[in-house]
Amino acid sequence: MDKFFLEKPSINRKEEIIEFLNEFVKYHSNINGSGGLDKIYDGYTFEQALERTLNMENEDYAKKNHRCPGKTFLLIRNSDNKIIGTINIRWNLTKEMQQFGGNIGYGIRPTERRKGYNKINLYLGLLETQKLGLKKIMLDCEANNIGSEKTMQALGGILIRQEVNPKNGILTNTYCFNVDECIKKYKPIYGNLIMS
Repeated sequence: MDKFFLEKPSINRKEEIIEFLNEFVKYHSNINGSGGLDKIYDGYTFEQALERTLNMENEDYAKKNHRCPGKTFLLIRNSDNKIIGTINIRWNLTKEMQQFGGNIGYGIRPTERRKGYNKINLYLGLLETQKLGLKKIMLDCEANNIGSEKTMQALGGILIRQEVNPKNGILTNTYCFNVDECIKKYKPIYGNLIMS
């Protein structure tokens, strides 16, 4: 049985991260949860994008960039040491992120989807929010993103609103999570799938 763990992005995985991101481009898929690693497509070098992503953990740095602080992780499958996804954990949300965006952004590479991996990704993300002392968090997704919606529901997310995001005109569903309760409830399902 495959097991998974989160790892901070680093220069050691430069080629793997670029290959991971390029897969989204190849499949014309949105890159979510990368915490800014995808800035390589906006003219940043990989090193600049990585530095920016890691610096977002610093409250002052994030504020200076008009962002909320956040930690970004790679989801790694232990059996082949492959990057399967990314997840970005955010706190002290800006007003904009309180409305749309929320505490967690995540994504699974296109060729590894529909295998249940994002549920493991979100479970690991909930563990990270617990370490930060967050008790209740919110996540959202486009209303037509069935995969993401099923992931949130599978980890105990409760739909609290559905409205059009004025920034992009897309109908968006927002889910709320009680972090401690969700971790406890779903540990029997996902706890044995993660590296401790």
